[in-house]
Amino acid sequence: MATIRPLLLTLALLAVLAASSAAVAQLEIGFYSKTCPNAEEIVREEMVKIIAAAPSLAGPLLRLHFHDCFVRGCDASVLLDSTTHNVAEKDAKPNKSLRGFGSVEHVKAKLEAACPGIVSCADVLTLMSRDAVVLSKGPTWPVALGRRDGRASSATEASHELPPASGDVPLLARIFASKGLDLKDLVVLSGAHTLGTAHCPSYADRLYNATGEDGAYGLVDQSLDSEYADKLRLKCKSLDDRSMLSEMDPGSYKTFDSSYYGHVAKRRGLFRSDAALLTDATTRDYVQRVATGKFDAEFFTDFSESMIKMGNVGVLTGAEGEIRKKCYVLN
Repeated sequence: MATIRPLLLTLALLAVLAASSAAVAQLEIGFYSKTCPNAEEIVREEMVKIIAAAPSLAGPLLRLHFHDCFVRGCDASVLLDSTTHNVAEKDAKPNKSLRGFGSVEHVKAKLEAACPGIVSCADVLTLMSRDAVVLSKGPTWPVALGRRDGRASSATEASHELPPASGDVPLLARIFASKGLDLKDLVVLSGAHTLGTAHCPSYADRLYNATGEDGAYGLVDQSLDSEYADKLRLKCKSLDDRSMLSEMDPGSYKTFDSSYYGHVAKRRGLFRSDAALLTDATTRDYVQRVATGKFDAEFFTDFSESMIKMGNVGVLTGAEGEIRKKCYVLN
């Protein structure tokens, strides 16, 4: 029975992959089997080294993939540097705290040395995000490959299209729907907040609000547990404090697990968007179900399925785009 269950899970994920790839039929498992047969192995080997040296990078690498796919699709546009005539996505306000660019360039350089001009940055980032989850004790899933790299990157588009940390469910649901993702994907992919940290400005408006002539501060967001708010204030001294980081999943921010939902259920989600999950019946039911700790396997399967869907958003294939030699600059 123990061997049958993983097989059934793999078959189920492959079915999801086939269904979600219908509109992007040129993505396929083993896309590089002839042109760069060791591509996935190279990425995995480098990721093992990266995460061993810096376990806290798993969250940022997963976040890079999210932020890439929500703007122009999964085309590695988030990796491009700004130029004299263009402000790129990575310099948009919501992306100022992104990390992991150097790790992506490192892995891409290894692939270029083995297979010059073959593996796209978009595929590199997609594989790295999957491996970041796996190496943090999370689930794995098959990644169909064949994405091409975009030739455009806009900070303005990023500012308008990325789901805000302050968003409520109706807003977030609209943004997700525009990418072909549904309400379940929203609550499931929010589980990625089990990994990583966040700077004060992304949640400080839940703690502080200048009121009165004396500039006194008081708790703004009553949906935040007061004891947790007190702990956050010890690290986050003001609205503009950029010096400290807070764990998004306190106690296990380097481990991919379901404990994030336990925090959210207790009104201890870090962001307004986390707290908002308790305001909608569908998302609240999922949070409370997984928070019991009895449905970790279900969450892992759900997360894998949603990551497959997100990884297929707006991809470029065939002759579209290009295969960048370096991820931060166009060829």
